[in-house]
Amino acid sequence: MELRIAKSYLAQGIQIVSKAVPSKTTMSILECILIDASGTDIRLIANDMELGIQTTVPGLIADRGIIAVDAQIFSGIIRKLPDNDVTIVTDGEKITITCEKAKFTILGRDGADFAYLPEIEKKNEITLSQFTLRDLINRTIFSISPNENNGMMTGELLEIRDNHLRMVALDGHRIAIRNVELGSSYEDRKVIIPGKTLSEISKILSGDTEKTVSISFTDKHALFEFDDTIVVSRLLDGEYYRIDKMLSTNYQSRVTVQRKEFLSCIDRATLLVKEEDKKPIILMIGEEYMELRINTSLGSMNEVIDITKDGIDMNIGFNPKFLIDALRAIDDEEVTIHLISPKAPCFIRDAEDKYCYLILPVNFITID
Repeated sequence: MELRIAKSYLAQGIQIVSKAVPSKTTMSILECILIDASGTDIRLIANDMELGIQTTVPGLIADRGIIAVDAQIFSGIIRKLPDNDVTIVTDGEKITITCEKAKFTILGRDGADFAYLPEIEKKNEITLSQFTLRDLINRTIFSISPNENNGMMTGELLEIRDNHLRMVALDGHRIAIRNVELGSSYEDRKVIIPGKTLSEISKILSGDTEKTVSISFTDKHALFEFDDTIVVSRLLDGEYYRIDKMLSTNYQSRVTVQRKEFLSCIDRATLLVKEEDKKPIILMIGEEYMELRINTSLGSMNEVIDITKDGIDMNIGFNPKFLIDALRAIDDEEVTIHLISPKAPCFIRDAEDKYCYLILPVNFITID
């Protein structure tokens, strides 16, 4: 095999597929990137058997071939090369990489040992802008569980109903929901996509409103296609939580507050919270104001902000990080917080049902 590729294209391609290279594995071949120039295109492929990514890079194929190369070594070499064309030549499993005066010779592996991405039949396909998909992911993914033992909570529900797409993430303490209207109507469907897949996809997507991404589903896989890249992910198997039963509309109090002011106040309060602390921020809701209090081993803080309230007064405590994550995911100038009781979840939601963030309260003892 002999290839000639601009370093910038090659480095970008490696960066994309490296997201599917496992950090730990008992199968050493999965630590490799496959360079497949057996056809008319130069394809880079990585696959950890749960997530697989393939991207095409422009370049000249002087001699066709295929080989697998250690991802970490290959990435390191290409990143350090001069910004010029890179020549890759293979002789058996020996790989020679040349750029200007720099020359590396490393060992590769037989490409036949590599696990290609599974073939996915393109049916039940939906299309939306790259901006929309990335936005949906970024505004919900912080609510998935980082604990691999939590099963369904490590993924997000992607639900299609007619011409609407809903994405849901939860970790047992909070729920993040985003709804968006699609350009066409599609067959109703529910799938659970691993959080790792969505996190890596959001980093690759351009975020361009003019560029699209197509998503296809089978019973076991989801296929994402955009630009020159293909991402195939296994789906999480099982029934997702019945979210709609958790979304109460019986509120005792409804509070409207300036989002930036509320966020800044909570952000200041966290200066007194150590990482290992689990001190809540207490919202003391009155008729025209809300006092925010926090008391930790580092000190205490209280601040009053103006609100518009409909309902009863209430004191309720929350993990400040959960409030911050939700408020940062919202663009509205004002947010409305719906409250049931000091021991029931609060709901930050809009009138158009584009978003809903549920946060469980934290028990606290008030000290005047």
